[in-house]
Amino acid sequence: MRMRGNQFRALSISFLFCFVFSVCDALYGPSSPVLQLTPSNFKSKVLDSNRVVLVEFFAPWCGHCQALTPIWEKAATVLKGVATVAALDADAHKSLAQEYGIRGFPTIKVFVPGKPPVDYQGARDVKPIAEFALQQIKVLLKDRLSGKATGGPSEKSEPNASVELNSQNFDELVVKSKELWIVEFFAPWCGHCKKLAPEWKKAAKNLQGKVKLGHVDCDVEKSLMSRFNVQGFPTILIFGADKDTPLPYEGARTAKAIESFALEQLETNVAPAEVTELTGPDVMEEKCGSAAICFVAFLPDILDSKAEGRNKYIQQLLSVAEKFKRSPYSYVWAAAGKQPDLENRVGVGGYGYPALVALNVKKGAYAPLKSAFELDQIIEFVKEAGRGGKGNLPLDGTPNISKIEPWDGKDGQIIEEDEFSLEELMGGGDDTTSKDEL
Repeated sequence: MRMRGNQFRALSISFLFCFVFSVCDALYGPSSPVLQLTPSNFKSKVLDSNRVVLVEFFAPWCGHCQALTPIWEKAATVLKGVATVAALDADAHKSLAQEYGIRGFPTIKVFVPGKPPVDYQGARDVKPIAEFALQQIKVLLKDRLSGKATGGPSEKSEPNASVELNSQNFDELVVKSKELWIVEFFAPWCGHCKKLAPEWKKAAKNLQGKVKLGHVDCDVEKSLMSRFNVQGFPTILIFGADKDTPLPYEGARTAKAIESFALEQLETNVAPAEVTELTGPDVMEEKCGSAAICFVAFLPDILDSKAEGRNKYIQQLLSVAEKFKRSPYSYVWAAAGKQPDLENRVGVGGYGYPALVALNVKKGAYAPLKSAFELDQIIEFVKEAGRGGKGNLPLDGTPNISKIEPWDGKDGQIIEEDEFSLEELMGGGDDTTSKDEL
């Protein structure tokens, strides 16, 4: 009997354990007034609906979500026939949740026909939730009475222009980049982060093509949090010309303030223009490996141009680099004959110095400057290359870059060889006659 009693207790505990966790996993059962959403019915029940739909994005393990469950069910009962109250398990359907920029749980979004979804930021109680829904319904009715077309489906949330950063892609996208990056370090449970989220998304959209915005989930990326000494949330860091020492952003957490600050930083954080001598594979990798276009100049031998002439050519290239310093281009130069394999692969060498080519290492293509090596002509060449100009040629394999000593900035010197006489050359100075001589 004792064994049976123990077995019964074990079964009871096991049943209770399974029951608790099954409830936690579901949150909303089949008889719940809350409409349960999945990727298969989201479009028909939410996006194509002709009524206001309130959607809770939740995670079954989230304590706040569990606390909201009875309130959300009561709101569904109160609003029945007036608005749809629904819920999506964002833990089970991560990709759909990511489309709507869900960072924390629970997140409530209200979908109105013909409009993008709006976040509900009010108290998590039945009355304020119902009142907010009625406000949205009144706006919808007013638009319809005024003749505005609102019968169409809800607009799908726009993709987030802020780049999701992690320990795998951070160095490649941010640290090695020449562009200005502004990065938010956040935690999904942080209230201030949730409040910032729509403003950050708006700023990222408006700054597209000018400044890069990214975000790091510090609950997942502890190593990045530690690396940049993030001690509170949200923390916003500016990665300008000096990527090793990012600066903190301490302005207002609104899209307008972030945008204004970013554009100001764009003016001051651009790295100075530079033209680098191609002295080895490391320079090639650093300057040309990740650049959208790498402009390679082949300058005359120092004996032909002397230091003054070479410096004039380099100054021309610097002027071009300065003009296009906001573009993801790089500029390198090599003296005639110092990088023979590269010259051979881009059709330079033997004559016609100086020469210039636009090189895209990733695509394995290049284009030569066909006009004179003059400032105006080079500027037009760079513009044309940036537009994806015609005349690109395939790069035949990866160039072998030679390791050479950098130019010392001085004129070249003609090496004087020891003088010798014709008699010495012919061996006439030797008194001993060869025994094999006939």
